[in-house]
Amino acid sequence: MLYLNKSRKINLISNRNLESRKTALKLKEKFTQRGFIISEKYNPDAELNICVGGDGAFLSAVHKYKFTNIPFIGINTGHLGFFQEILPENIDTFISKYINKDYTIEEISLVSAKIHTKKKTFYLTGVNEVVIKGMKSKVIHLDLSIDGNHLEKFSGDGIIVSTPAGSTAYSFSSGGSVIYPSLETLQITPLSPINSKAYRSLQNSAVIPGSSIITIEPENRYINSILVVNDGIEFSYDNIQQIDFTMPSKKIYKLNFDKNMYWNNLKNKFL
Repeated sequence: MLYLNKSRKINLISNRNLESRKTALKLKEKFTQRGFIISEKYNPDAELNICVGGDGAFLSAVHKYKFTNIPFIGINTGHLGFFQEILPENIDTFISKYINKDYTIEEISLVSAKIHTKKKTFYLTGVNEVVIKGMKSKVIHLDLSIDGNHLEKFSGDGIIVSTPAGSTAYSFSSGGSVIYPSLETLQITPLSPINSKAYRSLQNSAVIPGSSIITIEPENRYINSILVVNDGIEFSYDNIQQIDFTMPSKKIYKLNFDKNMYWNNLKNKFL
Protein backbone atom coordinates (compact mmCIF):
# COMPACT_ATOMS: atom_id res chain seq x y z
CA MET A 1 0.00 0.00 0.00
CA LEU A 2 1.33 3.43 -0.96
CA TYR A 3 1.06 6.43 1.35
CA LEU A 4 0.82 9.97 0.02
CA ASN A 5 3.73 11.58 1.83
CA LYS A 6 5.44 13.05 -1.20
CA SER A 7 6.30 16.34 0.49
CA ARG A 8 8.00 14.54 3.37
CA LYS A 9 11.77 14.26 3.12
CA ILE A 10 14.26 12.10 5.02
CA ASN A 11 18.07 12.20 5.11
CA LEU A 12 19.62 8.72 5.07
CA ILE A 13 23.22 8.42 6.27
CA SER A 14 25.11 5.12 6.20
CA ASN A 15 28.64 3.94 6.79
CA ARG A 16 30.28 1.80 4.12
CA ASN A 17 30.23 -1.71 5.53
CA LEU A 18 28.14 -4.29 3.69
CA GLU A 19 25.47 -4.77 6.36
CA SER A 20 24.93 -1.01 6.65
CA ARG A 21 24.62 -0.56 2.89
CA LYS A 22 22.11 -3.43 2.62
CA THR A 23 20.07 -1.99 5.50
CA ALA A 24 20.17 1.52 4.01
CA LEU A 25 18.93 0.19 0.66
CA LYS A 26 16.06 -1.61 2.39
CA LEU A 27 15.13 1.55 4.27
CA LYS A 28 15.20 3.62 1.10
CA GLU A 29 12.92 1.16 -0.71
CA LYS A 30 10.41 0.92 2.12
CA PHE A 31 10.19 4.67 2.76
CA THR A 32 9.98 5.41 -0.98
CA GLN A 33 7.08 2.95 -1.29
CA ARG A 34 5.29 5.03 1.33
CA GLY A 35 5.78 8.22 -0.62
CA PHE A 36 8.77 9.72 1.23
CA ILE A 37 11.62 11.44 -0.61
CA ILE A 38 14.95 9.98 0.53
CA SER A 39 18.14 12.00 0.26
CA GLU A 40 21.57 10.45 0.73
CA LYS A 41 23.05 13.96 0.95
CA TYR A 42 22.04 16.45 3.59
CA ASN A 43 18.74 18.16 2.82
CA PRO A 44 17.98 21.04 5.24
CA ASP A 45 14.26 20.61 4.51
CA ALA A 46 14.18 17.00 5.73
CA GLU A 47 12.15 16.06 8.81
CA LEU A 48 14.38 13.21 10.00
CA ASN A 49 18.00 12.03 9.84
CA ILE A 50 18.38 8.23 9.81
CA CYS A 51 21.90 7.02 10.67
CA VAL A 52 22.81 3.45 9.73
CA GLY A 53 25.89 1.97 11.43
CA GLY A 54 27.30 2.16 14.93
CA ASP A 55 27.73 5.02 17.37
CA GLY A 56 30.64 6.31 15.28
CA ALA A 57 28.31 6.79 12.31
CA PHE A 58 25.85 8.65 14.54
CA LEU A 59 28.49 11.01 15.96
CA SER A 60 30.01 11.58 12.52
CA ALA A 61 26.63 12.54 11.09
CA VAL A 62 25.88 14.96 13.95
CA HIS A 63 29.21 16.74 13.44
CA LYS A 64 28.98 16.67 9.64
CA TYR A 65 25.48 18.17 9.75
CA LYS A 66 26.64 20.84 12.23
CA PHE A 67 24.34 19.85 15.10
CA THR A 68 21.20 20.37 13.06
CA ASN A 69 17.80 20.72 14.74
CA ILE A 70 16.44 17.92 12.52
CA PRO A 71 15.93 14.88 14.81
CA PHE A 72 18.08 11.77 14.48
CA ILE A 73 17.33 8.07 14.77
CA GLY A 74 19.92 5.29 14.61
CA ILE A 75 19.72 1.87 12.96
CA ASN A 76 22.31 -0.36 14.62
CA THR A 77 24.53 -2.42 12.34
CA GLY A 78 27.55 -1.95 14.60
CA HIS A 79 28.55 -3.57 17.88
CA LEU A 80 27.64 -1.49 20.93
CA GLY A 81 25.33 1.05 19.34
CA PHE A 82 24.16 2.99 22.40
CA PHE A 83 22.81 5.78 20.19
CA GLN A 84 21.57 3.27 17.61
CA GLU A 85 18.33 1.97 19.02
CA ILE A 86 16.66 0.23 16.06
CA LEU A 87 17.81 -3.21 14.96
CA PRO A 88 17.66 -4.00 11.20
CA GLU A 89 15.10 -6.77 11.78
CA ASN A 90 12.73 -4.22 13.35
CA ILE A 91 12.69 -1.78 10.43
CA ASP A 92 9.04 -2.40 9.53
CA THR A 93 7.92 -1.72 13.10
CA PHE A 94 10.04 1.42 13.19
CA ILE A 95 8.53 2.75 9.94
CA SER A 96 5.00 2.01 11.10
CA LYS A 97 5.55 3.76 14.44
CA TYR A 98 7.19 6.71 12.74
CA ILE A 99 4.32 7.20 10.29
CA ASN A 100 1.82 6.93 13.16
CA LYS A 101 3.90 9.38 15.27
CA ASP A 102 4.23 6.78 18.01
CA TYR A 103 7.39 8.26 19.52
CA THR A 104 8.76 11.03 21.69
CA ILE A 105 11.56 13.47 20.88
CA GLU A 106 14.47 13.39 23.30
CA GLU A 107 16.81 16.34 23.84
CA ILE A 108 20.55 15.58 24.00
CA SER A 109 22.74 18.13 25.78
CA LEU A 110 26.17 19.02 24.40
CA VAL A 111 29.49 20.23 25.75
CA SER A 112 31.40 23.26 24.43
CA ALA A 113 35.12 23.92 24.78
CA LYS A 114 36.54 27.43 24.34
CA ILE A 115 40.28 27.07 23.77
CA HIS A 116 42.34 30.19 24.41
CA THR A 117 45.83 30.34 22.92
CA LYS A 118 48.27 33.25 22.98
CA LYS A 119 47.05 34.49 19.59
CA LYS A 120 43.57 33.11 19.00
CA THR A 121 40.47 31.46 20.49
CA PHE A 122 39.06 28.21 19.07
CA TYR A 123 35.67 26.59 19.66
CA LEU A 124 34.68 22.92 19.77
CA THR A 125 31.34 21.24 20.47
CA GLY A 126 30.97 17.61 21.50
CA VAL A 127 28.10 15.15 21.88
CA ASN A 128 29.89 12.71 24.18
CA GLU A 129 32.96 14.42 25.57
CA VAL A 130 35.95 16.66 25.15
CA VAL A 131 39.20 15.21 26.52
CA ILE A 132 42.40 17.00 27.52
CA LYS A 133 45.43 14.72 27.51
CA GLY A 134 49.17 14.75 26.97
CA MET A 135 50.68 14.10 23.56
CA LYS A 136 52.42 10.74 23.20
CA SER A 137 50.83 9.60 26.48
CA LYS A 138 52.88 12.02 28.55
CA VAL A 139 51.83 12.86 32.10
CA ILE A 140 50.47 16.41 32.27
CA HIS A 141 49.80 18.88 35.09
CA LEU A 142 46.64 20.97 34.92
CA ASP A 143 44.98 23.53 37.18
CA LEU A 144 41.26 22.79 37.40
CA SER A 145 38.69 25.39 38.55
CA ILE A 146 34.88 25.43 38.79
CA ASP A 147 33.22 28.85 38.39
CA GLY A 148 36.53 30.51 39.24
CA ASN A 149 37.09 28.36 42.36
CA HIS A 150 40.36 26.45 42.18
CA LEU A 151 39.68 22.77 42.83
CA GLU A 152 42.94 20.92 42.19
CA LYS A 153 46.28 20.81 40.47
CA PHE A 154 45.70 17.65 38.48
CA SER A 155 48.54 15.32 37.54
CA GLY A 156 47.99 12.29 35.33
CA ASP A 157 47.11 11.27 31.80
CA GLY A 158 44.33 13.80 31.36
CA ILE A 159 40.75 14.85 32.09
CA ILE A 160 37.46 13.97 30.40
CA VAL A 161 34.61 16.49 30.41
CA SER A 162 31.51 14.57 29.36
CA THR A 163 27.79 15.08 28.82
CA PRO A 164 25.10 12.77 30.21
CA ALA A 165 24.98 11.05 26.80
CA GLY A 166 28.75 10.63 26.96
CA SER A 167 28.64 9.22 30.48
CA THR A 168 28.25 5.73 28.98
CA ALA A 169 31.21 6.21 26.61
CA TYR A 170 34.88 7.03 27.40
CA SER A 171 34.01 8.41 30.83
CA PHE A 172 32.29 5.17 31.85
CA SER A 173 35.31 3.13 30.69
CA SER A 174 37.50 5.39 32.84
CA GLY A 175 35.48 4.91 36.02
CA GLY A 176 32.95 7.71 35.61
CA SER A 177 29.31 7.56 36.70
CA VAL A 178 26.30 6.87 34.49
CA ILE A 179 24.20 10.05 34.22
CA TYR A 180 20.58 9.92 33.04
CA PRO A 181 20.30 11.81 29.71
CA SER A 182 17.68 14.35 30.81
CA LEU A 183 19.89 15.71 33.62
CA GLU A 184 21.68 18.92 32.62
CA THR A 185 25.09 18.21 34.09
CA LEU A 186 28.70 17.92 33.05
CA GLN A 187 31.02 15.26 34.46
CA ILE A 188 34.75 15.61 35.11
CA THR A 189 36.51 12.25 34.99
CA PRO A 190 40.24 11.92 35.70
CA LEU A 191 42.44 9.72 33.49
CA SER A 192 45.01 7.78 35.54
CA PRO A 193 45.33 10.47 38.24
CA ILE A 194 48.55 10.52 40.28
CA ASN A 195 48.07 10.54 44.03
CA SER A 196 51.34 10.64 45.98
CA LYS A 197 53.27 12.83 48.42
CA ALA A 198 54.26 15.04 45.49
CA TYR A 199 50.89 15.20 43.69
CA ARG A 200 47.30 15.15 44.98
CA SER A 201 44.55 14.59 42.40
CA LEU A 202 40.91 13.58 42.72
CA GLN A 203 40.60 9.85 42.13
CA ASN A 204 36.93 9.84 41.12
CA SER A 205 34.66 11.73 38.77
CA ALA A 206 32.77 14.86 39.81
CA VAL A 207 29.32 15.76 38.51
CA ILE A 208 28.57 19.49 38.33
CA PRO A 209 25.62 21.65 37.19
CA GLY A 210 25.42 22.34 33.48
CA SER A 211 25.30 26.06 34.27
CA SER A 212 28.83 25.97 35.73
CA ILE A 213 32.06 26.81 33.90
CA ILE A 214 34.93 24.35 34.10
CA THR A 215 38.33 25.92 33.50
CA ILE A 216 41.53 24.01 32.81
CA GLU A 217 44.91 25.76 32.67
CA PRO A 218 48.02 23.77 31.77
CA GLU A 219 51.33 24.46 33.47
CA ASN A 220 53.52 26.60 31.22
CA ARG A 221 55.79 23.71 30.23
CA TYR A 222 52.78 21.80 28.82
CA ILE A 223 51.18 24.53 26.68
CA ASN A 224 52.51 22.93 23.47
CA SER A 225 52.17 19.26 24.41
CA ILE A 226 48.41 18.91 24.89
CA LEU A 227 45.88 17.07 22.75
CA VAL A 228 42.23 18.09 22.72
CA VAL A 229 40.05 15.15 21.67
CA ASN A 230 36.49 15.98 20.64
CA ASP A 231 34.24 12.91 20.26
CA GLY A 232 37.28 10.87 19.24
CA ILE A 233 38.79 13.43 16.85
CA GLU A 234 42.19 14.84 17.88
CA PHE A 235 43.12 18.53 17.71
CA SER A 236 46.37 20.22 18.71
CA TYR A 237 46.96 23.91 19.32
CA ASP A 238 50.08 25.98 19.96
CA ASN A 239 50.48 27.85 23.23
CA ILE A 240 47.26 26.86 25.00
CA GLN A 241 46.63 29.20 27.92
CA GLN A 242 43.21 28.13 29.14
CA ILE A 243 40.24 25.96 28.16
CA ASP A 244 36.70 26.76 29.34
CA PHE A 245 34.00 24.08 29.25
CA THR A 246 30.28 24.88 29.33
CA MET A 247 26.99 23.23 28.49
CA PRO A 248 25.54 25.32 25.63
CA SER A 249 21.85 26.06 25.14
CA LYS A 250 22.16 24.34 21.76
CA LYS A 251 20.91 20.73 21.76
CA ILE A 252 20.38 17.94 19.28
CA TYR A 253 17.28 15.78 19.10
CA LYS A 254 16.70 12.05 18.85
CA LEU A 255 13.55 9.99 18.39
CA ASN A 256 12.65 7.60 21.18
CA PHE A 257 10.22 4.77 20.46
CA ASP A 258 10.27 3.17 23.91
CA LYS A 259 10.20 5.03 27.25
CA ASN A 260 12.17 2.18 28.81
CA MET A 261 14.81 2.09 26.05
CA TYR A 262 17.52 3.79 28.10
CA TRP A 263 17.42 1.30 30.97
CA ASN A 264 17.06 -1.67 28.62
CA ASN A 265 20.00 -0.38 26.60
CA LEU A 266 22.10 0.11 29.74
CA LYS A 267 21.40 -3.44 30.91
CA ASN A 268 21.82 -5.11 27.53
CA LYS A 269 25.02 -3.29 26.57
CA PHE A 270 26.89 -3.36 29.88
CA LEU A 271 25.51 -6.05 32.19
